[in-house]
Amino acid sequence: MTDAGRREARNTLALEVYQIVVRVGWIFKTETIIMPAVLDAVVDSGLLRGLLPVLNRGGQSLPPLLAAGFIGRLPVKKWALARTSLAMAACFLLLAAAWQPLAATRPDLLAGLFLAVYGLFSATNGLNQLVLAALQGKLISPGNRGRALVVGVALGSVAAILTGAACLGRWLEEADGFPKIFAATGVFFALAALVPPWLDEPADGPPRRPPPGRWPAAVRGWVAEQAGLLRRDPALVRLSLVAACFAAVLILFPHYQAFARDKLGTAIGSLLTWVLVQNAATGAASLVAGPFSDRRGTRLVLVWLVALSSLTPLVVIALGRLQPGAAAGWFWVVYVPLGLNPISLKIFTHYALELAPEPRDHARYVSLVGVALALPFVLSPLVGMAVDRVGFGPVFAAGFAVIGVGAVLALGLPAPRHRRGG
Repeated sequence: MTDAGRREARNTLALEVYQIVVRVGWIFKTETIIMPAVLDAVVDSGLLRGLLPVLNRGGQSLPPLLAAGFIGRLPVKKWALARTSLAMAACFLLLAAAWQPLAATRPDLLAGLFLAVYGLFSATNGLNQLVLAALQGKLISPGNRGRALVVGVALGSVAAILTGAACLGRWLEEADGFPKIFAATGVFFALAALVPPWLDEPADGPPRRPPPGRWPAAVRGWVAEQAGLLRRDPALVRLSLVAACFAAVLILFPHYQAFARDKLGTAIGSLLTWVLVQNAATGAASLVAGPFSDRRGTRLVLVWLVALSSLTPLVVIALGRLQPGAAAGWFWVVYVPLGLNPISLKIFTHYALELAPEPRDHARYVSLVGVALALPFVLSPLVGMAVDRVGFGPVFAAGFAVIGVGAVLALGLPAPRHRRGG
């Protein structure tokens, strides 16, 4: 094996270990289940629940877009990955410390603190994912990224399921269980921060510095640069439209557990089953999506993932037509297609990396797709209000239609490896 091959093998292993540890921490704060349930435990409101996707996607898109140029110019990026991991850990350790004193006396302040910290976490997580994507683009060749996805997600899901089964169910049933859940999340994110220093990352050449000038001119130049990328690459525009339609998957997810609780009478203990099912589905999907994307390209995988994700609201609508007792027992089925979400977001990133013409464009392409995912989230509070006003069924049906349009648009995407001869 050449020196370059040994370096890539070492870096691939390190990034796989990093993603496994993060995956274990993530099960304690599963976006589709745990976070909405935490907010509902303080204030049960469709409007506030609708803010969660806004904070999530807004934080994961706008800060990365603004920081993409800076991160792209960093000669060594592994330290940024470590710092953002520690910042993610700090957010949940803060919630763990503040929850108990505020839960009984000031639930209004607790709800505000939770939303603020959740927004801050989403921003740091967005930067973390951008740095991770830049490192993957820099250190792992396109034909090996699917393997890294399989190992990181599949083994991470197994480890997360075992850890969650051992702790999460018991903590969900306890009156003071949420602080323990937050503390576990923070600890695992802090452990993940120990991995990036082991990366064997060569320093990039001298960065291309932006031209000096006052901030209005700099902002205009930055906007012109992003617009130029979109004008030069129609495939990036189409990918952004697909991402915008796929955002409906993420906008709807907080309302599924509320539907089960309000319409079917499910208990909080059901959350553990749903979390484990979703993580198992994510791990199983990675076993197919990863190797297939390495061999056949990411485009076909992306089309199928978007199409299959549209099934989630249909499944919820179908269960709503059953007797509540039977529907509650089968509601775990909803979280099988929801398990595709983490894989889909990674495939969006992998496709954007392949689409970028040069390594220095990796961060910009990934961040622009992130913005396309986030823009529809301005409608999320309105979706929450619509749930309160017209009910779950019409909202879920509209979500299915929007995601389906995204799948149709994805059929027209090019195969980047064929287009660029890579």
